[in-house]
Amino acid sequence: MPLTVTGPRKSFTRHSISVLCGLLPILLGVLILHWQAERTLEKSTAQTAQEAVRQFDLMLDNTALAAQELLPLAGQPCDSSAQLALREQVTRRPFVRATTLSWQKNIYCSSLFGSQYESRVNPDDYVDGRLWLMNGNPVTPDTALLVYRLVEGDKAAFASIDGYHLTNALRLISRYANLILQVGPNWLGADGKVRNTQVPVFAVAHHHLASERYRYSVDAGMPAGEVWRYMQDRYPAMFSLVVFFGLLAGVLAHALQKRVTAPTHELQRALGANEFIPYFQPVVRGDTREWAGCEVLMRWKHPKEGLVRPDLFIPLAEECGLIVPMTRALLRQTAAQLAPHAARFSPGFHIGVNITARHCQDLALVDDCREFLAAFPVGQVTLVLELTERELIEPTDITRRLFDALHELGVMIAIDDFGTGHSSLGYLRNFNVDYLKIDQSFVAMIGADALSRHILDSIIELSGKLDLGIVAEGVETVEQCEYLAARGVDFLQGYLFGKPVPSDELIKSLDHQ
Repeated sequence: MPLTVTGPRKSFTRHSISVLCGLLPILLGVLILHWQAERTLEKSTAQTAQEAVRQFDLMLDNTALAAQELLPLAGQPCDSSAQLALREQVTRRPFVRATTLSWQKNIYCSSLFGSQYESRVNPDDYVDGRLWLMNGNPVTPDTALLVYRLVEGDKAAFASIDGYHLTNALRLISRYANLILQVGPNWLGADGKVRNTQVPVFAVAHHHLASERYRYSVDAGMPAGEVWRYMQDRYPAMFSLVVFFGLLAGVLAHALQKRVTAPTHELQRALGANEFIPYFQPVVRGDTREWAGCEVLMRWKHPKEGLVRPDLFIPLAEECGLIVPMTRALLRQTAAQLAPHAARFSPGFHIGVNITARHCQDLALVDDCREFLAAFPVGQVTLVLELTERELIEPTDITRRLFDALHELGVMIAIDDFGTGHSSLGYLRNFNVDYLKIDQSFVAMIGADALSRHILDSIIELSGKLDLGIVAEGVETVEQCEYLAARGVDFLQGYLFGKPVPSDELIKSLDHQ
């Protein structure tokens, strides 16, 4: 990166710093991976516990419905119609294994034995008189059973869930986490055994969650050492990358120590030499694929290094406060290069330029935009300022006045990379914007990732509800293009329609269009 000049250091110092720079990324990388694994496992166990509660609540909902249906029959004779009703609930309700009726705390009618089975009910066995996690019954001893009891006076109806369903849920909900179901003093593990000892505490990512609807709880967690096992299982490539980048950092540190001049000096020199030039990427209409405009992208044409990528100098320009004069110079060059060819543009041809929080701190941007638009015939072009999110734009009085003045001037505002920045929704609330630009990471997952596709569809739906225009970036395949066009996306941008090119190539492509 051409931002410094040569200046040698002593050999011992240079080697020491190089070794330190090589070791530091490795150590930090391992710590970060360990921290990330811990967070992932904690999040996983929390989600596992939530899913387990959801599953068990669903099972108990079925038992509760069955008990409600059967409660009016309690106290009536255990004849064939009553037995049929008991068996009907077992057949109709998922997860329900058996149903019974009791009168004055005596079970006298069962879906399994009819009137041939009687047993005394001890309400103390049930948590709040409702739930009992028992270790089997005469039919299936040593097999877990979760019994739901519904009482009304002397009448009571029971519905039970087989341990097969309970242990299946405990085993299959999560690949990594261990799960325990606890009802009162009894608890059930994935081995299917009911115990009344103290509930074990997991060494890693222990999460306890109680149901809000029934008196039971679940515990999720992992044994000691699971973090490192998870890292070895999931991050082998990341470990290799950490070591690689550590070695790379050491080598780069060894070379870059010779370069000691402040990078801002090189940026200032390049700005004075007009080395920051505009490149243009076409934007097409989603319905007709006709050109609707272009985005102006800044490039650094260094006399020795050639074209320098913007991600290598734009963040530094923002940090040192040079991004505003660089953008001003970019607008003037763009106007000088495109204004002679304005007659070839369709009326209202969009020209998009990125701005940051630095541009929104005073009203000078209005004058820059007015000067830019004055270079073109009235109505021939529409200037679109795209808000980037490297720095947060605060909704101050100046920013509101600035945006109002820009809209009065006919300038439109777009939120760039919408859906990835932490402030995108805040911008919609605080500023009057005209367009949303969908980040290319969502477009790239069309046809590959269902979650990203749902997010993409939600953004498109949101833009429609807010009556905003929408632009999709990073369109590279026909499948992506057709998907977006079918959902009414207004404008498309990406390599499928053209790469960023200098102005002369843009004009040639425009003539071809």
